[in-house]
Amino acid sequence: MRSRWQAFNPVWDQLHQLQEEMNRLFDRWGNGGVFGTSSFPSLNVWEAGEQVHVEAELPGLDLKDVEIYVSGGNQLTIKGERKAPSPEKGVWHRQERTFGPFSRSLTLPFPVDADKVDARLENGVLHIRLTKHESARPRKIPVKAE
Repeated sequence: MRSRWQAFNPVWDQLHQLQEEMNRLFDRWGNGGVFGTSSFPSLNVWEAGEQVHVEAELPGLDLKDVEIYVSGGNQLTIKGERKAPSPEKGVWHRQERTFGPFSRSLTLPFPVDADKVDARLENGVLHIRLTKHESARPRKIPVKAE
């Protein structure tokens, strides 16, 4: 929020314009940005019993545009590409949606069995169900009396 003196200060106005230009510049860089971190797609992750569930928002993507990898026992990677539409017989006036390749990696809280991963894309949401690896499951240890 700007104070009264800032509203009349031309230097403040120029700094504000510079800030807006910098924001637009960084927004154009899309996924990864300057610092190489990606927040696309948005994720929900939760654990239920022997499984971890991951939901990723991928509106407008086809199955052929998405790849899922499990590596290192507990690293999940979602890769893909969101293709840019072309305006039919027109020119862009505003293009705020990001397009192009993306990659999002997530370290899971425990190792998972890569052979027991189920993934489906439904209404623009990718649902992934991963099962804990046997080594990550609690085991009952018998207690012996001497």
